[in-house]
Amino acid sequence: MALDLATPFEALLRPDDFGLACARGGFHIDPWRPVKHAVITHAHGDHARSGSKIYYVATEALPVMKQRLGHDSTFVHYPYGQKFRLGECTVSFHPAGHILGSAQVRVECDGRVWVASGDYKRAHDPTCAPFEVVECDAFITEATFALPIYRWEPGANTAKEILAWWDQNARENRPSLLFCYALGKAQRLLGELYQLDPSRQAYLHGAMLPLTKIYREQGIEMLPTTAVSETAKTQKFGGELILAPPSAHRSLWMKRFKGADTGFASGWMRVRGARRRNGYDRGFVLSDHADWPDLLRTCADTKARFILPTHGGTQVLSRRLNELGFEAQPLEITAYDNEEDDSGGGGEAVTDPEVAAGNAPSEEQASEANA
Repeated sequence: MALDLATPFEALLRPDDFGLACARGGFHIDPWRPVKHAVITHAHGDHARSGSKIYYVATEALPVMKQRLGHDSTFVHYPYGQKFRLGECTVSFHPAGHILGSAQVRVECDGRVWVASGDYKRAHDPTCAPFEVVECDAFITEATFALPIYRWEPGANTAKEILAWWDQNARENRPSLLFCYALGKAQRLLGELYQLDPSRQAYLHGAMLPLTKIYREQGIEMLPTTAVSETAKTQKFGGELILAPPSAHRSLWMKRFKGADTGFASGWMRVRGARRRNGYDRGFVLSDHADWPDLLRTCADTKARFILPTHGGTQVLSRRLNELGFEAQPLEITAYDNEEDDSGGGGEAVTDPEVAAGNAPSEEQASEANA
C-alpha cells in the first residue's frame, strides 16, 4: 500500500507552508519560515533559518548553531540519543555524519517511528561523529547526489591528491588557492590534510575564521591556519595553500595571489567538465553527502517500510528503490539547496556552481558512472 501523505494519521511528518511539520508534536523540522518550535538537523543556511521562537538542536551542534543563528536566539539542546518530549511525540537526535553536530531526527508516536535524515554521509570524516543507522518505519532521505555517476573515494585519497597538487605548485613557487564551502568542507579538508602531514599550515579567507575556531574549540585536530588578512600586504604566498569560499572566486580578493593555481573541492567535481566550465584549474572530488551506493545502502539498513527521498534526484532514487522492493515516493521539498551556504555565517546562500549554471547532470548522464 502506498503511503498517503495527505492522511495525517498515516503521515507523521509532512510538508506544509512552513516546513516539514509534525502536527502531533507541534513542531517543524528545518522550517523555511519562522515557527514556534523548530527542530534543526544542522547549521547550513538552507536548513537553519533565523526567526523561530525556540530551536531544538543536538548539543554537539550548539556552538555552530549560535554562530549561524545568533547568540540571542533561544536554544534547547540534547546530546545524541537522548529522548525528549514534544507534544505527543518522543524525539531524539542521532549523528548524520554530514558536518559537526549534524543530526538525524527520530520521531516516535503511537508506536510508529519516522526518521528525517537531514543531510548525511557514510564516509569517514575526522571532524564529526560518524553516521548512525536508526531503524524506523518511514525514512526521509536526502537525494542530493542520487545518480549512479556519484561514487566517492575515501577522503584520505582526495587529501593525497591535494597534497600532490600543493607540492607541485610549491616547486613552481605558485600559490595553491583551494575553494570550498566555509562550514564543514573547509574544516574537513584541514582535518584530512592534518591526518597525512600535521607539520603543514594553511591560510584562510576571513569567512572561514569563526567556524574553524569553533571546530578547534571542540577539540578537532586540523592543520594550523593563519588568516590572510593578518599577513603583510607584501606577502607573495608562493608555495602556500589558501582556502576560500566559492563566492571569492574571480573577486578582487584574489588579486593578492599572483600566478595562483586554483582548485575546487566538491562532489560536483565528479561530473565530467564541471571544473572546466566553472573556471578552476583543478577539481577535487570531496562531498559531505552520501553517494549513490550509500544512499541505497542506508535505505536498506534502516529497515524502513516507506522511503521518502527529498531535495535532489528524488525521482531517480524513488524509482530505483521501488525496483529493489521498497515502497518509495518523492517528498517534494524545494526549499533546500543542493549544497551548502558558502558564507561564513548567515550570509546569502550560494547554490553549487553546477546547479547555478544549469550544468547539473541529467539522468541520462548516469551512464558515465563507470567511465
